[in-house]
Amino acid sequence: MSTPDPDGVLAEQLLRFTRRVHRIQKRHLEARGLGVTPAQSRLLRTLALYDSPPRMTDLAERLEVVPRAVTTLVDGLEAADRVRRAPDPTNRRVIRIELTDAGRRTLEVLRSVRRAAAEDILAPLDGDQRETLGLLLATLIDGPVLPPGQGTPAPDRRA
Repeated sequence: MSTPDPDGVLAEQLLRFTRRVHRIQKRHLEARGLGVTPAQSRLLRTLALYDSPPRMTDLAERLEVVPRAVTTLVDGLEAADRVRRAPDPTNRRVIRIELTDAGRRTLEVLRSVRRAAAEDILAPLDGDQRETLGLLLATLIDGPVLPPGQGTPAPDRRA
């Protein structure tokens, strides 16, 4: 008889939880009728993190996807007037991606959708449990917090 694999069970729970999060977020998105996919939502949120309009390659790197995937997302968002391609003022060969006013309004709605989805997901937890979960997730996402002088933590890739 083999012994149970606790890490395997935990890995399966994490995968199931991730799928549940995606389903709940997608349901909330669809209920608002925005016509924005989860991937487009992520691109809009990422775009809002920049101080100045980024290049498509910058977005691809930050999203950890191939540039072609960003092109497809930008095409869809541009068709819906949520982003626009703009020439770089210093290098006309470079195209930058910027939010439009409609994109900013969509982003505000997306933030409320994410908050509502998070509340659905976290509803079974009390305040202490939520705090503990937040600390655990931060460790899993960013790696362990190292004491000063003992290295550099992994970069924060939240988007």
